[in-house]
Amino acid sequence: MKNKTQKSIPERKLWAQYDALQLGSGWDEKDITKPQILIEDVYGDSHPGSVHLNQLTEQAKYGVFECGGFPAHFHATDICDGCAQGHDGMNYILASREVLCDMVELHGSATPWDGLILTSSCDKSVPAHLKAAARLDIPTIFIPGGSMRPSPYMATSMRAGDISLRQKREGQISDQEVRDYKLTGCPSCGACAFLGTASTMQCMAEALGLALPGSALVPATMRDILQYSRNAGRKIMELIEQGISAGMIMTKEAFYNAFVIHSAIGGSTNAMIHMPSIARELGIILDPDEIDEINHRIPHIANVTPSGSYPTEAFWFSGGIPMVQLYLKDYLKLDVITVTGRTLGENLEDLQKENFFERNLGYLANYGLTRDQVIISPEKVDEMGSIAVLKGNLAPEGSVVKYSACDKKLYSHRGPARVFDSEEDAHKAVVKGEINPGDVIIIRYEGPRGSGMPEMFMTTEAIVCDPKLNGSVSLITDGRFSGATRGAAIGHVSPEAEVGGPLAFVREGDIIEYDIHGRKIDCIGIDGKLKEADEINRIFQERAKEGIIPRPARKGLLKRYTSLALSAMQGAGYE
Repeated sequence: MKNKTQKSIPERKLWAQYDALQLGSGWDEKDITKPQILIEDVYGDSHPGSVHLNQLTEQAKYGVFECGGFPAHFHATDICDGCAQGHDGMNYILASREVLCDMVELHGSATPWDGLILTSSCDKSVPAHLKAAARLDIPTIFIPGGSMRPSPYMATSMRAGDISLRQKREGQISDQEVRDYKLTGCPSCGACAFLGTASTMQCMAEALGLALPGSALVPATMRDILQYSRNAGRKIMELIEQGISAGMIMTKEAFYNAFVIHSAIGGSTNAMIHMPSIARELGIILDPDEIDEINHRIPHIANVTPSGSYPTEAFWFSGGIPMVQLYLKDYLKLDVITVTGRTLGENLEDLQKENFFERNLGYLANYGLTRDQVIISPEKVDEMGSIAVLKGNLAPEGSVVKYSACDKKLYSHRGPARVFDSEEDAHKAVVKGEINPGDVIIIRYEGPRGSGMPEMFMTTEAIVCDPKLNGSVSLITDGRFSGATRGAAIGHVSPEAEVGGPLAFVREGDIIEYDIHGRKIDCIGIDGKLKEADEINRIFQERAKEGIIPRPARKGLLKRYTSLALSAMQGAGYE
């Protein structure tokens, strides 16, 4: 490395205690003259996605040491959607993204750092880290925390929906079946083994160019993840020498590439919240209609649950994100710069030369699988994209549906509204058998300003796990969904009910219609009778005079978040 000077020299000369404090932390006099690398993780005992990250950061530290830098290790532990499922804890989950981002900003701004290494696995910590990388805009590498091992019979922890629904209905499940699930549902550390938000955002980090090629969704128990971590420690020193910052990598073109990959893999709808929020940190505004347009023309080639059949481990064995990029290279901007210091096109050439695409196929063979069962050649698929943006008199600013995980029978639907002002009430109605085939469930006041935008996974899983309702009942909400959500689930409705959006003025028995191919979502009838659009608008204006439901008193973090959050279609962050 040619230039081993550090950014903090002026600050260290200003105040002698600066060096004294570092020496008092166990550094020696040579250490304090080296380029200093901030290593941030969310290590802790909170969930399987974080409990192993200390092993990754340890390897990253070795890589930094090897190349003449000095690493400093900071932590801010994340929280788990699964542990927050179905109770008020879920209201804090999206807000935690902003808190984690702020913590990394604090750590990264109080003293000057020459480079930044970030590692996390899961739903809100990965986008928090990417937001912080954008905000700090120094040389940065992200290390994905990898994939959990699959459950028995190539299943995943997502079986919790079926298990939990039958637990609530007397006589439908034995204690032994529940215990067997608990002992096998999460068999290792790593992000849950389906392409939920955690796995999606690992993929987005790599697709943006901020993670080393091939590093997203590595099985968390394999040696490969340790190697990627060591390489990240080495590579950060090269990025410092080359002067390549996070903002030089996460360009408008890089976000375009990431959404091409998102369309192709059937990624989580939550990326439609996180990616715009990350981009805003760089002054980039992502147009939802442009994202929708990408989904019109990109083949959906990843056969990964919940949109497909196989767990994320199989996806990585098949070649992971680089294989998808190789298949779709004609759609991608190959000249974007990445954390290797080379372009995306050059990275793909390097991976081919070093046999990356063939090396792990034997692991697939252990399961009796071949690559084309998991990542399908584009010319062999019919479905284009995975996400649609729907607009209409219910969602003037837009709403989002993951149609790749939806029964095609429900690509368009008309039905009576069943209106609930919280997810808890809607879930109880499903469990008690009070929802009928053909109904359209409306859950409102669950947007960013309403309650912090919790996910509706418990209710969507109750619907798809109920034979009477699966394939006939739709759910529309200003809240969000788990990346594991299946079925006709339309979320992120904006403007949300809490700010006076149209969803607040729908009543029981109104007629709701949506069309995924037509990208439309509307109220077309009042109290069971079809009406013209002008009449619907007039009636909604009359209902609006009654006002909206008052928001419960809140304090602390949740009060701050629900008072300041942008709409879901703008990323649900702060202005």
